Amino acid sequence: MNQAPRLTSARWRPCLAFIALGAAALAAQAEPFTAGSGYMGLNVGKPSFKTDCGNAGFNCDNPNASFKLYGGAMFNQHFGAELGYLNMGKAERGGGHSKAEGINMSLVGHVPLGESRFGAFAKGGATYGRTRVDAQSASGIATGRESGWGGAYGAGVDYALSPTSAVVLEWEHHDFRFPGTGREGVAATSLGFVKRF
Repeated sequence: MNQAPRLTSARWRPCLAFIALGAAALAAQAEPFTAGSGYMGLNVGKPSFKTDCGNAGFNCDNPNASFKLYGGAMFNQHFGAELGYLNMGKAERGGGHSKAEGINMSLVGHVPLGESRFGAFAKGGATYGRTRVDAQSASGIATGRESGWGGAYGAGVDYALSPTSAVVLEWEHHDFRFPGTGREGVAATSLGFVKRF
């Protein structure tokens, strides 16, 4: 009498490998946020200062990099709050540098995109920022320090690497107070890593 083929035989191994890979892919899909769940993240990006470049003849370049460190907690599957520190780097303006950094507080909305590992999010809130501007007097740019509150908003997409980790692509805009000009926008496009817990 013929015996049933063993699952461990050579001809069954490709099928078992395929099933194992499929199970691993399903396990890696993002778990939905739940009430009380939290996360921490680090983003590094490219900022863009909207401040005046001053008179002709001076450099006017944006910083090479910005970064932010942040954490949040979810009220439910789709909504939460976030607190973070951001540093927008140093922009070359008028023979000197313009710097901006701050503490951001935002409400966050998040939705999964179907059954995939992708999700989308949007943020809105306020940033308490500090700025410092150094420039040559001939540039016509006001110098000094300023601080205060300004609006903040952003949006992005995330991709789950595992049920508890993801990479994010984000665009954000913050209003900072600069010497002599009032509020000016500073934006950044960044990539980051997020750890859920």
